[in-house]
Amino acid sequence: MSARVAILAGVPLALASLPGCALFRPPAGGELEVTATAYNSLPGQAADRRDPARSASGAELRPGMRVLAVSDDLFEDGLRFGARVWIEGVAGEWRVEDRMAPRWRQRIDVYMGDDRTAAERFGERRVRIRWRPPP
Repeated sequence: MSARVAILAGVPLALASLPGCALFRPPAGGELEVTATAYNSLPGQAADRRDPARSASGAELRPGMRVLAVSDDLFEDGLRFGARVWIEGVAGEWRVEDRMAPRWRQRIDVYMGDDRTAAERFGERRVRIRWRPPP
Protein backbone atom coordinates (compact mmCIF):
# COMPACT_ATOMS: atom_id res chain seq x y z
CA MET A 1 0.00 0.00 0.00
CA SER A 2 1.43 3.39 -0.92
CA ALA A 3 1.90 6.14 1.68
CA ARG A 4 -0.78 8.24 -0.06
CA VAL A 5 -3.41 5.47 0.23
CA ALA A 6 -2.51 4.83 3.88
CA ILE A 7 -2.99 8.52 4.74
CA LEU A 8 -6.29 8.76 2.85
CA ALA A 9 -7.54 5.56 4.44
CA GLY A 10 -7.17 7.18 7.88
CA VAL A 11 -9.09 10.37 7.00
CA PRO A 12 -12.64 9.07 7.61
CA LEU A 13 -11.64 7.76 11.03
CA ALA A 14 -9.99 11.05 11.96
CA LEU A 15 -12.99 13.06 10.79
CA ALA A 16 -15.42 10.84 12.67
CA SER A 17 -13.69 11.71 15.93
CA LEU A 18 -14.03 15.49 15.49
CA PRO A 19 -16.99 17.09 17.33
CA GLY A 20 -17.90 19.42 14.44
CA CYS A 21 -17.97 16.66 11.84
CA ALA A 22 -21.19 15.26 10.39
CA LEU A 23 -20.02 11.74 11.29
CA PHE A 24 -19.71 12.64 14.99
CA ARG A 25 -22.40 11.17 17.26
CA PRO A 26 -22.57 12.67 20.78
CA PRO A 27 -23.15 10.20 23.60
CA ALA A 28 -26.82 9.42 23.96
CA GLY A 29 -28.73 10.29 27.09
CA GLY A 30 -31.59 8.28 28.35
CA GLU A 31 -35.23 8.10 29.21
CA LEU A 32 -36.65 6.56 32.36
CA GLU A 33 -39.60 6.59 34.73
CA VAL A 34 -38.61 7.64 38.26
CA THR A 35 -40.10 8.88 41.50
CA ALA A 36 -39.86 12.65 41.87
CA THR A 37 -39.98 14.67 45.07
CA ALA A 38 -38.99 18.26 45.86
CA TYR A 39 -36.53 19.85 48.26
CA ASN A 40 -35.45 23.22 49.64
CA SER A 41 -32.21 24.71 50.90
CA LEU A 42 -33.53 25.84 54.26
CA PRO A 43 -31.56 25.54 57.52
CA GLY A 44 -32.29 22.26 59.29
CA GLN A 45 -33.31 20.39 56.13
CA ALA A 46 -29.86 19.12 55.25
CA ALA A 47 -28.78 17.53 58.53
CA ASP A 48 -25.62 16.07 56.99
CA ARG A 49 -24.39 19.43 55.61
CA ARG A 50 -23.06 22.54 57.31
CA ASP A 51 -24.36 24.70 54.45
CA PRO A 52 -27.79 23.64 53.08
CA ALA A 53 -27.38 26.06 50.14
CA ARG A 54 -24.26 24.26 48.84
CA SER A 55 -24.96 21.31 46.52
CA ALA A 56 -22.89 18.13 46.28
CA SER A 57 -21.34 19.49 43.08
CA GLY A 58 -20.25 22.62 44.93
CA ALA A 59 -22.85 24.89 43.33
CA GLU A 60 -24.34 27.63 45.50
CA LEU A 61 -28.11 27.01 45.39
CA ARG A 62 -30.32 30.07 44.95
CA PRO A 63 -34.11 30.34 44.56
CA GLY A 64 -35.11 30.19 40.90
CA MET A 65 -32.38 27.75 39.85
CA ARG A 66 -33.62 24.70 37.93
CA VAL A 67 -31.54 22.12 39.75
CA LEU A 68 -32.02 18.44 40.59
CA ALA A 69 -30.60 16.02 43.07
CA VAL A 70 -30.44 12.40 41.85
CA SER A 71 -30.14 9.05 43.58
CA ASP A 72 -26.78 7.28 43.43
CA ASP A 73 -27.97 4.66 40.94
CA LEU A 74 -29.11 7.35 38.47
CA PHE A 75 -25.82 9.22 38.95
CA GLU A 76 -23.95 6.05 38.01
CA ASP A 77 -26.25 5.57 34.97
CA GLY A 78 -25.19 8.90 33.46
CA LEU A 79 -27.20 11.55 35.31
CA ARG A 80 -23.97 13.18 36.48
CA PHE A 81 -23.32 16.78 37.53
CA GLY A 82 -24.17 19.09 34.65
CA ALA A 83 -26.51 16.65 32.85
CA ARG A 84 -29.54 18.36 31.31
CA VAL A 85 -32.90 16.85 32.28
CA TRP A 86 -36.48 17.30 31.08
CA ILE A 87 -39.25 16.17 33.44
CA GLU A 88 -42.69 15.16 32.20
CA GLY A 89 -45.26 17.60 33.60
CA VAL A 90 -42.66 20.07 34.91
CA ALA A 91 -41.72 23.07 32.77
CA GLY A 92 -38.20 23.77 31.57
CA GLU A 93 -34.80 22.21 31.42
CA TRP A 94 -33.19 21.15 34.70
CA ARG A 95 -29.55 20.46 35.56
CA VAL A 96 -28.13 17.82 37.89
CA GLU A 97 -26.12 19.57 40.63
CA ASP A 98 -26.88 17.53 43.73
CA ARG A 99 -27.08 13.96 45.02
CA MET A 100 -29.55 12.29 47.31
CA ALA A 101 -28.96 10.15 50.40
CA PRO A 102 -27.69 6.65 49.51
CA ARG A 103 -30.92 4.94 50.64
CA TRP A 104 -32.89 6.25 47.62
CA ARG A 105 -33.14 4.44 44.26
CA GLN A 106 -34.63 5.53 40.91
CA ARG A 107 -35.41 8.95 42.36
CA ILE A 108 -34.94 12.65 41.60
CA ASP A 109 -35.44 15.62 43.90
CA VAL A 110 -36.51 18.90 42.27
CA TYR A 111 -35.07 22.04 43.87
CA MET A 112 -37.71 24.56 45.02
CA GLY A 113 -35.46 27.26 46.50
CA ASP A 114 -36.76 28.45 49.85
CA ASP A 115 -40.45 27.86 49.01
CA ARG A 116 -41.41 25.10 51.46
CA THR A 117 -45.08 25.30 50.39
CA ALA A 118 -44.20 24.67 46.72
CA ALA A 119 -42.10 21.64 47.71
CA GLU A 120 -44.96 20.24 49.81
CA ARG A 121 -47.44 20.87 46.97
CA PHE A 122 -45.13 19.05 44.54
CA GLY A 123 -45.34 16.00 46.78
CA GLU A 124 -44.19 12.64 45.46
CA ARG A 125 -45.07 11.47 41.97
CA ARG A 126 -43.99 9.13 39.20
CA VAL A 127 -42.61 10.98 36.18
CA ARG A 128 -40.82 10.21 32.96
CA ILE A 129 -37.52 11.99 32.49
CA ARG A 130 -35.23 12.45 29.49
CA TRP A 131 -31.62 13.55 29.82
CA ARG A 132 -28.49 14.45 27.95
CA PRO A 133 -25.07 13.94 29.51
CA PRO A 134 -23.03 16.95 30.58
CA PRO A 135 -21.08 18.76 27.85
